[in-house]
Amino acid sequence: MRKNKLSPVVIGFPAGLLATLIFHQAAVALLWWLGMAPFPPYKTGATAPLGVPAVISLAFWGGVWGLPFGLAQRRFPRGLAYWLTSLVFGAVLPSLVALLMVVPLKGGAVGAGWQPGIWAFAGLVNGAWGLGTGLLYRFGQSYWD
Repeated sequence: MRKNKLSPVVIGFPAGLLATLIFHQAAVALLWWLGMAPFPPYKTGATAPLGVPAVISLAFWGGVWGLPFGLAQRRFPRGLAYWLTSLVFGAVLPSLVALLMVVPLKGGAVGAGWQPGIWAFAGLVNGAWGLGTGLLYRFGQSYWD
């Protein structure tokens, strides 16, 4: 199989975007159903500054995160370790950025007040995003590369 240098862009963005809509939001839905999520899935309220529905904004940023995922996944181990690494990538990196940078930029407390439940929620739903992105990236890669 040849390696295409455009794969992280051509595959990474849509894989991350779709993983947000499918896997991330499914995890939010499950946790909401269990009474463990601070908000419901597929939020449609407008977000600043553009006024787009929250789920669309989230999906866009999931696509943006798909770019570094696409670059990094080429160095992930193969087999079962690939999926574990995909999960950890999603659970750790986007969660740290969201809780340490995005929440404060939106006026919230750094680290969401260091509430363990919020950190666990972020890790679970973003870990689901990582697994989904890995799956969709591999699927797209089979057609692109």
